[in-house]
Amino acid sequence: MSTAPNEIEALISQIARLPGLGPRSARRLVLHLIQRREQSLRPLLAALERVAAGAQVCRQCGNISTEAICPICRDPRRATGEICVVEDVADLWAMERGQVFGGRYHVLGGTLSALDAVGPEELRIPELVARVCQSGTREVILALGATVDGQTTAHYIADALEGSGAQVTALAQGVPMGGELDFLDDGTIGAALRARKAM
Repeated sequence: MSTAPNEIEALISQIARLPGLGPRSARRLVLHLIQRREQSLRPLLAALERVAAGAQVCRQCGNISTEAICPICRDPRRATGEICVVEDVADLWAMERGQVFGGRYHVLGGTLSALDAVGPEELRIPELVARVCQSGTREVILALGATVDGQTTAHYIADALEGSGAQVTALAQGVPMGGELDFLDDGTIGAALRARKAM
């Protein structure tokens, strides 16, 4: 039986639902926040309120931002003619963390999956094809996981972009079969990007 008040138990329950946290970790986290209310809890609440009010999907690339067009898409230095295609925002953030890519991104929102009935229209593949054809993109780098669904999606995109004038490449060494970008270290991502190969 819990000794915490109902409101605190409700907060623990909400935090325990977050990825990577269970009931025990959530309980420790909530206790830490309450004991350090001014230094931790109030700034966290203010940040959460700002994000809840302003977070949105970038209309151009699919990144999460507080503006309609994210800072990466607005940055003129990143207009290199290269678009790096990733499965989700966590993969984009992993690429950025490694600071090895200076172009722009396109977030698909998943991968093709016959089992889950996810086709090209459920992803942002049509938007990618239109973007590449309209922007004069030189190279499309497919930074998708080395899973069956990731490779199926990569081949589908390569076929869809045939005739667009853009070279289609994929990450090379360093990405293990079944690996996902978000779990790779920065050096591995950098090596895979530098050694990318034509599709």
